[in-house]
Amino acid sequence: MTHTNFSISAAVGFISLFGVSVLGGVILVSRIKQLREQERLPLYEAISRGAALQLRPVLMAALAAAIGLLPASVATGIGSETQQPLARVVVGGMITSAVLILLVLPAMYRLVYRHTERHREATPVLMSQAGTATGDEPRLKQKS
Repeated sequence: MTHTNFSISAAVGFISLFGVSVLGGVILVSRIKQLREQERLPLYEAISRGAALQLRPVLMAALAAAIGLLPASVATGIGSETQQPLARVVVGGMITSAVLILLVLPAMYRLVYRHTERHREATPVLMSQAGTATGDEPRLKQKS
């Protein structure tokens, strides 16, 4: 896309981008879980409010990194061939990461949560061996 060769500095950019992106996603998912468990919000409302609460921190992190490294990504002076790959990876990746964290992750959370709930309702739960008639075989109990 940018006709930049993959280099060690680009690899370092990918590693740092991966860490920041995963952290942003984990924080959003933990915020949604917190809203579901502590405030007893319905799934859709918890996802909406969690994404709204995380909007500013995610955008600030993405914009700060993108604006800070923008000069390095378009530089043409001496030494720019080593700075450009890292800067271009981080600038493009942080903007893409912000969109994925704020739009795609909440939608995926909802799909996975619904699928898990349907799977959990359809699967019987194994009880412990204590309390069985002979103590040799586990009993199946339907989740109520």
